[in-house]
Amino acid sequence: MSKKLFIYIFIFVAFAQSQFAQKQNDIYYEIAKSIDLFGRVYKEITLRYLEEIDPREFMLAGIEGMLNTLDPYTTYIDEANQKDIDLMTTGKYGGIGATIGLRNDKITVVDLIEGYSAQRQGLRIGDVIVKIDSIVVGKNNYDQLSLYMKGEPGTLVAVTIQREAVEEELIFNLIREEIQIKNLSYYGFVPEESNNVYLKLSGFSRTAGEEIKDAILELSKKKKIESIILDLRGNPGGLLDAAISVADKFLKKDQLIVSVVGRDTNSIQEYYSVEQPVAGDADLIVMIDEGSASASEIVAGAIQDHDRGVILGANSFGKGLVQNVIPLSASTSLKLTTGKYLTPSGRSIQKFDISDKKIFLKNLNQNSIEEYRTDGNRSVYSGGGIEPDTIITNNSGSELVRNLLAQGCFFKFATNYFNTNEIISWDEINHEEVFDSFKEYFSSSDVKLHYKVERIIDQLKTLIQDENINGEVLDKLNEIDRRLSEIRNEELDNYKDDVLAEIHQEISARIEGRLGRIKTALKYDNQLKSAIEIIESAEKYSQILALANNMEIIND
Repeated sequence: MSKKLFIYIFIFVAFAQSQFAQKQNDIYYEIAKSIDLFGRVYKEITLRYLEEIDPREFMLAGIEGMLNTLDPYTTYIDEANQKDIDLMTTGKYGGIGATIGLRNDKITVVDLIEGYSAQRQGLRIGDVIVKIDSIVVGKNNYDQLSLYMKGEPGTLVAVTIQREAVEEELIFNLIREEIQIKNLSYYGFVPEESNNVYLKLSGFSRTAGEEIKDAILELSKKKKIESIILDLRGNPGGLLDAAISVADKFLKKDQLIVSVVGRDTNSIQEYYSVEQPVAGDADLIVMIDEGSASASEIVAGAIQDHDRGVILGANSFGKGLVQNVIPLSASTSLKLTTGKYLTPSGRSIQKFDISDKKIFLKNLNQNSIEEYRTDGNRSVYSGGGIEPDTIITNNSGSELVRNLLAQGCFFKFATNYFNTNEIISWDEINHEEVFDSFKEYFSSSDVKLHYKVERIIDQLKTLIQDENINGEVLDKLNEIDRRLSEIRNEELDNYKDDVLAEIHQEISARIEGRLGRIKTALKYDNQLKSAIEIIESAEKYSQILALANNMEIIND
């Protein structure tokens, strides 16, 4: 190399480094200047505002305001929610073994884990929690519930509940235990006489992959496994490592599972399968729906892009952004979006667009829909979650039944019915009487079995009365209202089987816990029935995987 050329290269490198350093200095200068401005505004308002301000709450409001300008997954994690992050990473926590949720604005036991203190000592699904130790709980402090309920294993917690059909409040002195959450909530041969394995994966904590592996090995000792249905419906995801581990159990060794792209698009992390698949070459169907997100979509996307199996159900949620948890203090963290997932074909599954906000220096254009190809040359698309190879609906054909389910009406009825009747098994109950009881219960309750149009009519009635409009109009609306009520009751009769199916699942949960609920739900699962039909037909299974641009749509 000539001396002159060497000098030119040296000057170019020095210039590039100086430009980079200048850019970095500019960023840090802007950060320092902005922090100073924010601090001055915060200080002046806190000290001088008309009303006295809580400094901590005001700061949290400022943090929340900043985060609201970003994607919905970048969040501040306070002390109350920090334990939920620990649970995701370890799969363990100190608690009583109950799942709690808000039902009709009341803190309600919605599930019990078999073998732990809540279930052993007699807590029931549907019980309403009104006090934890000396703390009165309700809708207003629901977000603090985890802080009150969880604690060191071996400690006591007093839970006061209200139980339907029982006048006095009941107090349970429960022992907190180390509870290990199972990702694989159910597995077995379905149908029982078949060689098809059904795996219901509900989460992606650290042990998800090993649970899948152990289940397959256990079942393979009973008889030969010819096919597998992996159910990821309603699975909101979890850890990236867990998603890679689950996919690893089905893909060939050294196949790409997922790529992660951060701010520097030239730096891409790629994750490959490292094991021989424990599932072997068994036919595979992966079931997804709108509740399948994040890690679920990573697994489904890898299976689909490598044509390893059929994806069945409904479009997934579309969460393709990567978060890292950054500790801020001993009890708080920042969950920060640092990248996005790409499936093996290179497509992004992110549905929500964050590229049009003015805080970003450039338009990211990350939500555009583009075509990609699987290993078998089938068309797949970015920008909208994972689209199934076979779309199959699983909802009731009745809007009224779907509305009842969304309002938790079947849950509420089952709680009342179970607490007021001696029930040993569903088969011993007169189902006609159960159905009549259901209609009678809700006709005398506060829950309104309304169509949307009935709510509009109620609003019109109020306006007519307020504005003193001709009474004949009100009479006509009342007549329409009565007819709609008759139609609603007729619709319940027409969809009696759907109503009884929902009640059956809830009663089974009261008798046998979550295992009973899952086993009963499988009996009425149209998507599962379709998956079994496909998996039992080698011709149909191969045909779906061979489709290039056609989509098979089945409505049940």
